[in-house]
Amino acid sequence: MKSRLIVMTLILIGCGFFSSAQTTKLKKAFNGKNLKGWVEPENNIWWKVNDGILSVQSDPDKTGSILWTEKKFEDFVIETDFKFGEGTVDSGIFLRTEKQQIQIGISGSLKRDMTGSPYIPGKGYPVEAENIPRLLKMKGWNTMKVQAVKKVYTVWLNGEQVLQYESENAIDKGPIGLQLHPGKDMAIDFRNIMIGEI
Repeated sequence: MKSRLIVMTLILIGCGFFSSAQTTKLKKAFNGKNLKGWVEPENNIWWKVNDGILSVQSDPDKTGSILWTEKKFEDFVIETDFKFGEGTVDSGIFLRTEKQQIQIGISGSLKRDMTGSPYIPGKGYPVEAENIPRLLKMKGWNTMKVQAVKKVYTVWLNGEQVLQYESENAIDKGPIGLQLHPGKDMAIDFRNIMIGEI
């Protein structure tokens, strides 16, 4: 029995499941001055940088927008502070593709806060992050950390792990995106965006 546990542990280490977001070296992915390192949307009227803060605000037509990293990532950790602005905030962090997301704010389909939970088109929210009502600051800055190792996503909110989920249709490599959901009148701020490759 003991030898089987050792073998399983070695397999999991080999797959990267014990690669801790706490020990991964993070580098600045946002310089606080401009959108260097990110793909600025054409005719950008949504994303603004001021005093170290990346702010996004919906336009009158509520067309929505995604701000993608220029670089593509395989296994990684992203950490960012976020603060809810005006309106009904429906945002999130896209993981390698627009079809894999960790929610920030109100779910349009469920009409309630689903911060920290994965949204997968066709599956909705397959699991829900834990302890969010206790941890989430509605009027202050929050820190979210997301680790993506192979198909396993792990999420921390304000220093506490709230979710681990294995997404069977996760893709191997892609950029990381920040979302301004279409059809919403909303604003959200980000700062201290850091990314580390595992």
